[in-house]
Amino acid sequence: MTLVIFLSVLIVSILLGIPVAFALLLASVALMLHMDLFSADILAQSLVNGVDSFALLAIPFFLVAGEVMASGGLSRRIVRLAMAYVGHRKGGLGYVAVFTAVVLAGLSGSAAADAAALVAILFPMMKGAGYPEGRSAGLLAAGGIIAPVIPPSVPLILIGVAGNISITKLFMGGIAPGLMMGAALLITWSVLVRNEPMDAKPKADKQERRAALRDGIWALCLPFIIIIGIRFGIFTPTEAAVVAAVYAVLVSTLVYHELTWAKFFHVLISASKSTGMIMFLVGSAMVASWLITVAQLPQELAQVLAPLIDSPRLLMAAIMLLVLAIGMVMDLSPTVLILVPLLMPVVRTAGIDPVYFGLMFIMNTCIGLITPPVGTVLNVVCGVGKIRVEKAVVGILPFVGVYSLLLILFIIFPELIIVPMRLIAG
Repeated sequence: MTLVIFLSVLIVSILLGIPVAFALLLASVALMLHMDLFSADILAQSLVNGVDSFALLAIPFFLVAGEVMASGGLSRRIVRLAMAYVGHRKGGLGYVAVFTAVVLAGLSGSAAADAAALVAILFPMMKGAGYPEGRSAGLLAAGGIIAPVIPPSVPLILIGVAGNISITKLFMGGIAPGLMMGAALLITWSVLVRNEPMDAKPKADKQERRAALRDGIWALCLPFIIIIGIRFGIFTPTEAAVVAAVYAVLVSTLVYHELTWAKFFHVLISASKSTGMIMFLVGSAMVASWLITVAQLPQELAQVLAPLIDSPRLLMAAIMLLVLAIGMVMDLSPTVLILVPLLMPVVRTAGIDPVYFGLMFIMNTCIGLITPPVGTVLNVVCGVGKIRVEKAVVGILPFVGVYSLLLILFIIFPELIIVPMRLIAG
């Protein structure tokens, strides 16, 4: 009964257009009233305590780093570097888009920000070169959602906090599946453009390649600094966020000379707004998470899923279908913060590796970012690229399909994620 009350109030509130954070608070209040536990003091205290986490300090700094990279010229130099090395192939701008998406994923960790940068720089070039608009927009959107999987990643921090999973292991574990997503896009794009009448650009000479590498090497260094620093215990993921922000500011001001005080002010304002929204959502979710535990909702869910507990792969398949359905109608962050506290006890009971589950969950919810009706990243791509949503949806279907096949492959063979994660994390 408690599970029905919680979900009913939450779903009705969201359908009425109430912001998810307030919907979570309303559902929490409904649970408190049902259990005769209502207290405004407890509600306020739980809300504040929900964001009282050292790990969450990483979010504002990674957001600042991402904003600085877009304003300070790092994104544009990554595109130039990719153009110099792979732009001469048939459909070369598509390969440039995937290469850039993977590198940018290691810089910002924000799907919407990466997708916006990719579209702003590459979509006019692809359109001018005669590439199909829908397919180009689909590739850029699919490339953008690699960002939440490869470290540094704000969603990985959120799921680490919500599910009590090691953020360091999530960061290390996200490298292999993120690269596999990029490889899957490259293979799909090569098949799609095989029979397209696309002219290849002239191959860059050695001097142009050296110049592009020399100009872009500062941006390329950041992902390696973060990964190596976390891997060898030089700094924690939270401290890595500070390193990323400071490094991005220094490179943008002292090396590229593109980040002015005016731009930096707007960067701080934008990052502050995003941080405020995320933190309020996290606080509301933590209130709901505490009440979910008190009301023993995970135990109720475990009883429903009991027939699948002894078969981890079937359980993962069922959970992934549930997450995919919800992810198509709800944004990534609330999906993580609502479902993970409910599902983690069941996952641990079934003996499923929490890091593997966390990465699969994020990959799955990322697909929802590029599919209707919500499709946050899809809407960003269409807005920045000024392309109709219907055309982009058709263009994105092959990439959604290959990501879905990749998820199925990871369900059947979890070792594809677990083994590289353990090797990298040591």
